[in-house]
Amino acid sequence: MNRRAFVLAVPALFSARLIAAPSAPARFLLVFLRGGYDAANVVVPVSSADYYAGRPNIAIPRDACRALDADWGLHPALAASIHPLYEKREAAFIAFAGTDDTSRSHFETQDTIELGQPLASRSYASGFMNRLAAELGGRGAIAFGNQLPVAFRGPASVANVALQAPKPAVDARQSELIAEMYRGSSLETPVAEGFAAREAVMRDLGEEMQAANRNAVTPRAFETQVKRVARLMRSDYRLAFIDVGGWDTHVGEGGVQGQLATRLEALGAALATFAGAMADDWRNTVVVVISEFGRTFRENGNRGTDHGHGTVYWVLGGALSGGRVVGEQVRVARGTLFQDRDYPVLNDYRAVLGGLLARVYGLQGDALARIFPGATPKDLALV
Repeated sequence: MNRRAFVLAVPALFSARLIAAPSAPARFLLVFLRGGYDAANVVVPVSSADYYAGRPNIAIPRDACRALDADWGLHPALAASIHPLYEKREAAFIAFAGTDDTSRSHFETQDTIELGQPLASRSYASGFMNRLAAELGGRGAIAFGNQLPVAFRGPASVANVALQAPKPAVDARQSELIAEMYRGSSLETPVAEGFAAREAVMRDLGEEMQAANRNAVTPRAFETQVKRVARLMRSDYRLAFIDVGGWDTHVGEGGVQGQLATRLEALGAALATFAGAMADDWRNTVVVVISEFGRTFRENGNRGTDHGHGTVYWVLGGALSGGRVVGEQVRVARGTLFQDRDYPVLNDYRAVLGGLLARVYGLQGDALARIFPGATPKDLALV
């Protein structure tokens, strides 16, 4: 290599803090929260009066949050897991993140993210993580789930390992047995009506929620299996995907406690356990937590939230320049909402992921253009 070529190469060699030596390759884990998690009740806009006015039953009180900065607080369910990482600058949040897909459809928007292509020219032949794997040599990629996700479709070889999935609490056979127990008694009609109502709810909401999960594991199942994920990533794999379901909170979302809080506690515990289980390799690891969209700014009549648009991404890692809420932001208020109902998207997912991958792997313009065609990387200086 001549002197001029060497000088030009130096910035590329040191553009990524994580790839200090071949013996410590960078590792990237994408955690996809299927169902559209309620970002506003996780990274809470504590300085917004409109947030509290729009959520009289489910808002998280400011004094219950763990402070992130003057405008944002963290749900208390993450106080023991994610907040300590934030204080060590090993966690950050990207506010007002998302896609230009305004369908508010789980399936459409999940596919949009996983394909990583312009909306006008999508092809299911390859997902963005398969294209990333190809740029990294076509090896060392793994999906943790019952099926290969759209993000990993394509020519590069990807391992697929299923994690534990929970069984339903009461299946059809058990429902019939319970009904039979009360047949002929004074409770026969109420029991039958109860099961009929349950089936109607499952048809109206449950089927959509189950489909939105796409066979993803629950947060609790992820927590029980996360050391296995870390063990595999410390050995043979440097690029991984896991989807975690259960975030479609139309009914009874809860606030400080409740449905969302329980899932957050398990998710946070899983991610903190993963960080510890990675040991020295945590410094060479970046975890990004995303969801297909956020949820409505105001609560609905069922004390839940409906499909929205903008959301908040999480970024974790041992070499992160974190402890910040980053990305373009606006004051959270009714006047800044998208279509008077949702967070706007100010930080495009392809731009922020492209900028992050450029830092993590030292990827240059042509490589990034193949992974996210048509996107301009946005460097948030997180690594």
